[in-house]
Amino acid sequence: MSQDSTRIALAARIHVALRRKTGRVTDTEWLAQDPTYATEIIRLCRAEGDAELVGLADKLDGAMQALRPRVVRPVAPQPVAVMPAWADSGMQLEAERERERKIEQRYVGRLR
Repeated sequence: MSQDSTRIALAARIHVALRRKTGRVTDTEWLAQDPTYATEIIRLCRAEGDAELVGLADKLDGAMQALRPRVVRPVAPQPVAVMPAWADSGMQLEAERERERKIEQRYVGRLR
């Protein structure tokens, strides 16, 4: 049985069960084609609490997975360690002083 015919068969069974138990009428063709409408009918069936309706709703929910758009969730960016500007300039200043000390030591050492 193809997916379309499976969804239509389940929609028809849900239609009959809802009509018999709650008096509610559904559109079976639309139920088999529209994921939003199907989601609401599935919610309604589960809310009734009837075992037959809940079982049919679960089957229809599985059959409707192929029609639902896949949601691609963006990957959250990893936090980046950010140094304040003053810390960076202080580190640069310290590195520059260290370089100057090494140059002075080399310079004095070469004169002797």
